[in-house]
Amino acid sequence: MKNSFIPKLITTVGLLSLLNACTTTEQKSATTSPSPTVATSPAQTTTATNTASGAPTESPVATNSPAASPSLEAKTDFDPTRAAHLTDTARLLAGLKLDDKSSFANVQKTNAWLNHRSFLNNSWSQLDSQQLSKVRKWGETELASINSSSPNVFYPFSGPDFLYAYSLFPNAKEIVMVGLEPVGKIPDFSELSELQRNQKLLEARNSLYAILKFSFFRTNDMKVDLAQQGVIPVLFLFMARTNNKILDAQYVGINKEGQIEKFAKGMIPGVRINFLPQGETTPRTLYYFSTDLSNDGLAKNPAFAQYVKSIDKPVTYLKAASYLMHYDNFSKVKNLILAQSSHLLQDDSGMPLKSIPKDQWDLNFYGVYNGPISLFSNFYQSDLKAAYSKDKDKKPLNFGIGYRFGVNDSNLMLANRK
Repeated sequence: MKNSFIPKLITTVGLLSLLNACTTTEQKSATTSPSPTVATSPAQTTTATNTASGAPTESPVATNSPAASPSLEAKTDFDPTRAAHLTDTARLLAGLKLDDKSSFANVQKTNAWLNHRSFLNNSWSQLDSQQLSKVRKWGETELASINSSSPNVFYPFSGPDFLYAYSLFPNAKEIVMVGLEPVGKIPDFSELSELQRNQKLLEARNSLYAILKFSFFRTNDMKVDLAQQGVIPVLFLFMARTNNKILDAQYVGINKEGQIEKFAKGMIPGVRINFLPQGETTPRTLYYFSTDLSNDGLAKNPAFAQYVKSIDKPVTYLKAASYLMHYDNFSKVKNLILAQSSHLLQDDSGMPLKSIPKDQWDLNFYGVYNGPISLFSNFYQSDLKAAYSKDKDKKPLNFGIGYRFGVNDSNLMLANRK
């Protein structure tokens, strides 16, 4: 099946669908490789109690001009000047206050930024109280054992949705996200004109704006927005809003041997972001790679499967995945997930229930299964409906997730390898 036949998603959603906004909803040819330099001209980049909160602190962080990171190798020490610069960039994008001594201090005095901040503060407060706080609470209970091990999380078809991955797995030492959206660049607000700064703020806000204004997620709008800015600004925004400090960011790539290196032409493009949750001392790592996960895409770039096989016992997370793994053309990534994962958390748009061997996995069901939305009506799973009907131990969900985002209308399945 050709990718052009895969259905496109236009989901009617309210404010809560902000969480779904960054999910990849359509597979097509993978986007082109990123430019070898970021806007800030950095070097080509690269566990404890949950302190994630949807109400970011307003404590300012000082910054100066960035300093280039000299090496791609994993490290535990980071240039504090560069870290402060990157963190301040994220906080500006997220509408969060900076220290008056910041090199970006003048930006936060402009009407454009003040309006940006007001919009995001109001939206985020409602989002956290209605949704994120409940997601975190659920994860603290139902994913406690998994999170206690500081897992590696693999999130295919994610787009830049760091928000859900971090809310559910706040202790993850490494999160690997994959989508078709381009990697993008880090805006350097100290080098931009006022008009350009305002445009960057608008681009970041537009990643969320259509959902809030029109009450539904318009895939074409998202494709346009992310084609212009890539995922980095959105990742930065989400990291700042979840009280994370950004320590470093480097462009990386997966080479033909399935290893991560400094990005060079011909590699699978990606970005590595080292970050530190508020109140903690152990850095975490986020990877985002832009590549096509269809069978055709993996045949073109077999190194990606090699890389996934090198991830130690990942927890795979699937949300609003457009039922892609119900198609034969996505069987390779489905089988890769089943072979490598220690746990699998998904809604019904992930892989079909019949694909999960019952003799190898213990299944736990949450919420209700009322079938897919009308756009995906062909993917109704009678065996999943039967499993929900028979399972007397299934637990309710007090938040919406996935395409059926309404409370008491959503489902999750947690599969644990036996």
